[in-house]
Amino acid sequence: MADLKFSFAETFLCSAFAACFAEFCTIPLDTAKVRLQLQKKAVGDEVNLPKYRGLLGTMATIAKEERLSALWKGIVAGLHRQCIYGGLRIGLYEPVKTLLVGADYVGDIPLYQKIIAALLTGALAITVANPTDLVKVRLQAEGKFPAGIARRHYGTLDAYYTIVREEGLAGLWTGLGPNIARNAIVNAAELASYDQVKQTVLKIPGFSDNVLTHLLAGLGAGFFAVCIGSPIDVVKSRMMGDSGYKNTLDCFIRTLRNEGFLAFYKGFVPNFTRLGSWNVVMFLTLEQVRSAV
Repeated sequence: MADLKFSFAETFLCSAFAACFAEFCTIPLDTAKVRLQLQKKAVGDEVNLPKYRGLLGTMATIAKEERLSALWKGIVAGLHRQCIYGGLRIGLYEPVKTLLVGADYVGDIPLYQKIIAALLTGALAITVANPTDLVKVRLQAEGKFPAGIARRHYGTLDAYYTIVREEGLAGLWTGLGPNIARNAIVNAAELASYDQVKQTVLKIPGFSDNVLTHLLAGLGAGFFAVCIGSPIDVVKSRMMGDSGYKNTLDCFIRTLRNEGFLAFYKGFVPNFTRLGSWNVVMFLTLEQVRSAV
């Protein structure tokens, strides 16, 4: 993925474009994932059975109750997020790697250096982009409202305005703690594993820097990202979608106590389907755009 002849601005623009394209293609899966993560554990009789069940079932329920377009709820905020977060995390990855190992370093960069670089760029990028992530989750979390009940937000700009008015400017950084942890870890899992898998595959006889290699590396990046980041992702989604939690630790403890450890892997299949497909689309697009440039 690396190519030092690209400037930061070129890499930022290519990455932002690729991330936005992947976001638009896969956000229905993300909407289903958020609904499954926010759904509390059902107890008791049949009336309390979970509303959302499985990836396809959740998508079908949303489309039936709220129209097909509801699967793209939060897409504008999602594109805002990817323009900032997607561009920064990848655009800064190579410069930070170079800073860590030195400009005169020759040979394959150690995996731990790649992980450190991706942790730093992921944390920095999401700190800047947290307001866009918050608005995206808030819009995705809204289901069908009963008759006579006003919607919480009436669009992306209204969501930004309402959050600032009701919660203050600092409210736009709600959930920043778990969001930094989640995105730093996921970014490390995605970028470092993509870098490492691609580097490994290219050493296998018969493989070259082509679409198949990018596909395999993208799937590997998505798998590692979900396995490592799913618990933090659930906590992040719950804190952003429900303001009833005091802090990150409170959300973690209440979720663990009330629903058990497996609750942290709620929506694992849609999360992997989403992140796996997202990484494949994003990295394939990024590689093609970079080649074109």
